[in-house]
Amino acid sequence: MKTIKITYTALALTFSALTLSSCDEYLDTMPDNRTTIDTEKKVANLLVSAYPHSSNLLINETMSDNADYYGDKNPNGNRFGDQVYFWQDVTEGDNESPMRFWLSCYDAIASANQALASIEEMGGAKTEALQTSKAEALLCRAYAHFLLVNEFCMNYSEGSKALGIHYSDKVENITEKHNRGTVAEVYARIEQDLKEALPFVTDNYTVPKYHFNKRAAYAFATRFYLYYEKWNEAVKYADMCLGSNAAATLRDWKAMSEMISDPDAISQHYVAADVAANLMMNTHVSQLGLYFGPYLLYKRYAHGAYVSSNEDFEATNVWGRGGFYYQPFSRRGNNFDVVQIWKLPYLFEIEDPVARTGLPHTVNVVFTTDEVLLNRAEAYIMLKQYDKAAADLDMWMHNIVKTDVTLTPEKIQNFYKSVPYSYDDATKMASTVKKHLHPAFAIDAEGSVQETMLQCVLGFRRMETLHQGLRWFDVKRYGLEIVRRTMGPDGKPATLTDVLKKDDNRRAVQIPLDILQAGVEANPR
Repeated sequence: MKTIKITYTALALTFSALTLSSCDEYLDTMPDNRTTIDTEKKVANLLVSAYPHSSNLLINETMSDNADYYGDKNPNGNRFGDQVYFWQDVTEGDNESPMRFWLSCYDAIASANQALASIEEMGGAKTEALQTSKAEALLCRAYAHFLLVNEFCMNYSEGSKALGIHYSDKVENITEKHNRGTVAEVYARIEQDLKEALPFVTDNYTVPKYHFNKRAAYAFATRFYLYYEKWNEAVKYADMCLGSNAAATLRDWKAMSEMISDPDAISQHYVAADVAANLMMNTHVSQLGLYFGPYLLYKRYAHGAYVSSNEDFEATNVWGRGGFYYQPFSRRGNNFDVVQIWKLPYLFEIEDPVARTGLPHTVNVVFTTDEVLLNRAEAYIMLKQYDKAAADLDMWMHNIVKTDVTLTPEKIQNFYKSVPYSYDDATKMASTVKKHLHPAFAIDAEGSVQETMLQCVLGFRRMETLHQGLRWFDVKRYGLEIVRRTMGPDGKPATLTDVLKKDDNRRAVQIPLDILQAGVEANPR
């Protein structure tokens, strides 16, 4: 049996290495980092590094309409945060930066590709263990590319020629350069990997929820096909994920409401592996637990009382107002105006016990049954199966809110038709629970059953995924036009700074500067 040598210096780093050192210098370091991948266990161990160790959560939350700007006099911000909030090309470094995220995703892809290459060098996936590892590697590769294409490119739409990202499907050489292709081409490659992997995915892991187990893979497929506008496929995989009793798999918000109101306790429970709703978690080097916790850090940009009272948690909604089993943390003070759900624990890993130095970490729940349920509801709406969609929306609502209301297509339509659209006032800044929808795919007219039910599912998913970065993708997918506004001393919008139009090129995060300097084509501006 042949063995293969690998280097843990990832593909991602090769781009920046081109700008930081010569190829010879890079190659000179390779022997020290090599190890032999020639057993099932070593392949499985390698795949631990096939999941991104940095996230896009802070970037996405700050860019989306989940954040308002509390002024440059608020000391709890920085130039990096300002660049992200105002949709500027990011030049500042940060642990949560686009550069870190880009490198982390291609790092994960490099590990997945090496695992696949090693399996082939060992004679192919001829054992159950190697079949499991091959499926996991394909899923990891597909997922990391999915993250990259949705972050650094314009939104997918059928027939679009928008710039994509390089789809890496083999162990790459540092000297290779690649064109970006199109978003549509990247999606086709993701689907290819996904389809090859799904028949062989298993739950055979020591800690299944930190890997692509079966239900996590189906959840990924549901989200992917929703973004790919293949509604029937989204429903198919949502059904496979949720099973015959979806209600029993949802998050137990009633139990959370009985817990002590402590950010550590709540956030660590939220990400616990024994919570049925949690399908897969990732760990990240990150201070997200501080950014989205009851602390001053980064509160120049926040999901504050105004957004909450007019757009989501504390706004009048289709069931009425309030009534959540678990009440979001809400506090307003000097340079501090937040409404939060504590989902991201702050975990500090000590590397030097004497100096007490180390790295901050967090755990993020990547896929949940609650999101899958809402994704299925959206797919049903696009298929015009409105009663099924209403049933899913009603299930989600009753799981999180104390209410006697039963949702029907008619009730949803009547409510949303009675509400004005955000930013239609004289100031162009006032918020409501709905915004004009401008998706690239066809939907019925404003006020129709379909449009109003889409407003409902988008609003529900916005609350469900607060602080987790997914709202930004709904902003992109539905062409939501959102504003940059500075809040006044009274906590209300005072100054309109900018508007992100439906076809604004800034919806694609700019390729990181070091990567551009290595020769990768920039996003249009």
